[in-house]
Amino acid sequence: MYRPEDSPRGPGADIVFLGRSNVGKSSLINRLLGTRGLARTSSQPGRTQSANFYRVNEAFNFVDLPGYGYARVPEKVRAAWGPLVEGLLEHRQDRIALALLVVDARRDPTELDKTMKAWLESKQVDFLIAATKSDKLSGNEKARARRLLAERLGDSERGAPMLVSSSAGAGIRDLWRHLDHALGERSGDAGRMSR
Repeated sequence: MYRPEDSPRGPGADIVFLGRSNVGKSSLINRLLGTRGLARTSSQPGRTQSANFYRVNEAFNFVDLPGYGYARVPEKVRAAWGPLVEGLLEHRQDRIALALLVVDARRDPTELDKTMKAWLESKQVDFLIAATKSDKLSGNEKARARRLLAERLGDSERGAPMLVSSSAGAGIRDLWRHLDHALGERSGDAGRMSR
């Protein structure tokens, strides 16, 4: 799991990936870094059960957090996820350049997604909503997904929810622009990685 004393101690900011189980957080990390299999993926929800740190360019970290909202894991593990995620976010809050609230573009946002957004706002954590699996949607369905996300979750200070695809690469370049900007604000441009 995660204990504050286990956190990486190197310099640089964090980009944190949050979202329900099986929305594609690990796949999104792999696509952003252009590396297959770095972040472990699975079709089985609840696979990520600890906080995973990925050092990027010796300049900043991607932090893959366990998904929330999936009941088919042992109760002991599920009960530990809330404190793990909240503890990490609070312990490393001063290092977080941006949190990505990852949702599935094909699904309606849940109450847990709304709660996570409200929590990020209450803690004044800068965040952006990234809706994955957009390649599975038609043009009309993408317009509907954008509208629904805007109605249900609204915008963040960084802007409107973004539609992205880990498999097709849609929206990845634009997402990198947001990450680069957030990292530049936090660390003086040390993290530039956009593709």
